[in-house]
Amino acid sequence: MMILIDSNIIIYAASGKFPALVEWMAEQNLAVSAISVLEVLGYHKLHISEKKELENLFAQITVLYPGAEVFRLAIKLRQERRISIGDALIAATALNETIALATHNTVDFSWINGLEIIDPLKHEAH
Repeated sequence: MMILIDSNIIIYAASGKFPALVEWMAEQNLAVSAISVLEVLGYHKLHISEKKELENLFAQITVLYPGAEVFRLAIKLRQERRISIGDALIAATALNETIALATHNTVDFSWINGLEIIDPLKHEAH
């Protein structure tokens, strides 16, 4: 089963503070939204070494690009409730692909009908 990983999961994994998360990710069939790639690589304070590490990660997993149906779903989500454009597009991508979304920000997505949410950090100490 493919799982879409949210931007925050990528950031937590790259921090080096959550080895169990990195191990979990290695065992999964992961995908990432192009929106998350933009959010993570577009961070203006990203160091070159971090950029290379993240680019290597993105090269190893499926990147899903939003099409017309994803935008239609994202618009519908934004009409229902206040949600950022990025989160709406990420959730819509998971819904469109009928795959689970792995995120630590479960509250941001818990109201979305039909969206399966996984929190791989739920049992990790912060």
